[in-house]
Amino acid sequence: MAFVLIQHLDPKQRSGLTELLSRATKMPVLEVKATIPIEPNHVYVMAPAVVLSMSDGHIRAEERGGGRNLPIDYFLSSLARDNTSKAIGIVLSGTASDGTLGLRAVKAEGGITFAQEPSSAKFDGMPRSAIAAGVVDFVLPPEEIAKRLVRFAQHPAYGSVKAEETGEAAQETETALNRIFHVLRTVTGNDFTHYKHMTIRRRIHRRMVLHASEKLSDYVAYLQENLAEARALADDLLICVTAFFREPKYFEVLAASVFPAILKNRLPEASIRVWISGCATGEEAYSVAICLTEFLERAGANAPLQIFASDISESAIEKARAGIYPAAALAEVSPARLKRFFVKAPGGYQIAKFIRESCIFAKQNITRDPPFHNLDLITCCNVLIYFGPVLQRKALATFHYALKPGGFLMLGPSESVGPLSHAFTALDKKLRIYSKQPGSAPLNVPYLAAEPLAAAPPGTAGGVVRAALDVQKTAERILLAQYAPASVIVDDGMNIVHVRGETAAYLQVASGE
Repeated sequence: MAFVLIQHLDPKQRSGLTELLSRATKMPVLEVKATIPIEPNHVYVMAPAVVLSMSDGHIRAEERGGGRNLPIDYFLSSLARDNTSKAIGIVLSGTASDGTLGLRAVKAEGGITFAQEPSSAKFDGMPRSAIAAGVVDFVLPPEEIAKRLVRFAQHPAYGSVKAEETGEAAQETETALNRIFHVLRTVTGNDFTHYKHMTIRRRIHRRMVLHASEKLSDYVAYLQENLAEARALADDLLICVTAFFREPKYFEVLAASVFPAILKNRLPEASIRVWISGCATGEEAYSVAICLTEFLERAGANAPLQIFASDISESAIEKARAGIYPAAALAEVSPARLKRFFVKAPGGYQIAKFIRESCIFAKQNITRDPPFHNLDLITCCNVLIYFGPVLQRKALATFHYALKPGGFLMLGPSESVGPLSHAFTALDKKLRIYSKQPGSAPLNVPYLAAEPLAAAPPGTAGGVVRAALDVQKTAERILLAQYAPASVIVDDGMNIVHVRGETAAYLQVASGE
């Protein structure tokens, strides 16, 4: 294990710190001024006027550029990409919010995150920011963090996910995964069976390390008896890294090519309808809303905006609706946009009300729940990469159904329309932007009914999780009946298949079939 310290210090402080670290750790302490290979049992300290990153087992020092200086976020994000589930990120005493986004990146890759207990920190801004963002696994004083690090380094599951297993070991792993999928499906309603298993296993091994479960079977037993852990694992499986105006080239193409095509030949009163699928905590949805608002102003158009944003994670949707983000999350937001589209709020900045009002956030499973319809644009960036082939095809068929003829689909840089390439035309192959072919035949969209829950595998706490699910469903039915608007569900032939609430004021249903 190696340690990298990133801190803003004057030369005198730096010299004293280096000497102190050398005595305390009994390890070599090196100041990083250029690219050097990283070695175990060394401490590396960032030199002045540079930023550090990590790749291919090397620490790289780069000249600090313009804009906001967030060296801790920068380094931790590169550490996460390079080391995935072996990465450990620690935020200690410091002001402001640097480190919060970096810890999110570490956690998203299956790594482990710490923040110093704020009461033990001389400056508590950085640890408090990370804790408030929900990206910290352990909040501990420094001496307890050190003890946990030793324990994790000795844990057999730490960073040890095997790519291939055969024979009896493979069968045992498959059985354990099926039990985990059942518990998650029963507790959360989400089926992870067809997610990419290597990603799933990395996140499961992360939870095993956190709870000191040495064998997968031990963790399965723990999971079956702790519903809170099932929800925590589900949140881990759904965590993703997002940011405002991530991949700036995408937004350049949207403004230059996609938005003008959407606006062309449109009636003045017709709404522009956009669906941000897999919106996470909302940064992408608000970025599209801001970019589209600016485009319409430049074009002198006044088309109404309807931006639907959905995600499978209820906690992510709640954060997106609030629209409050720490200052570190706004690193890619220009000063002009920050002044116009954000307002100062406790804990950071909040999206301006007129932008929030154009965005509707909803919990939705894109492979199972009915989609939005008659859409001009769908974005689904870095979601399909977590899906296996079955779910990818379901999601793409749903997007095809939801788009207008000629509507646009934007995917992440590592995603494509794959087996449905006959139904889409590539507008920009490099940036993965496609349009729906106007004459393409409708695709089968298997979302009209949720898949039934499978019978509980032997040995699972089926009664406990079933009772929890029944209570949740009953509460949802009561809330929908008393507070949700009256609604009618119809099929493709406009036949009524379900009525909820009192519809007499709007619709009189005839007697008979």
